Amino acid sequence: MSTEFSKGDKVQWESSQGTIEGTVEKKLTEPTAIKKHHVDASKEDPQYLVKSNKTGKEAAHKPESLSERED
Repeated sequence: MSTEFSKGDKVQWESSQGTIEGTVEKKLTEPTAIKKHHVDASKEDPQYLVKSNKTGKEAAHKPESLSERED
């Protein structure tokens, strides 16, 4: 089973720019759009809306692509 995250959790993920750090904004459990990008989330396959610390931009990520940060 994938890791569960909660609002406010500090996480990190890998991108083409390297490791990005951010904060979980909310758990997505239904299909939604983020800046014209379709997110195919469901209760069985949730995704997380995260906000980048560096840019302030929001993006959706699958739980397996996120890891908890230890500050």
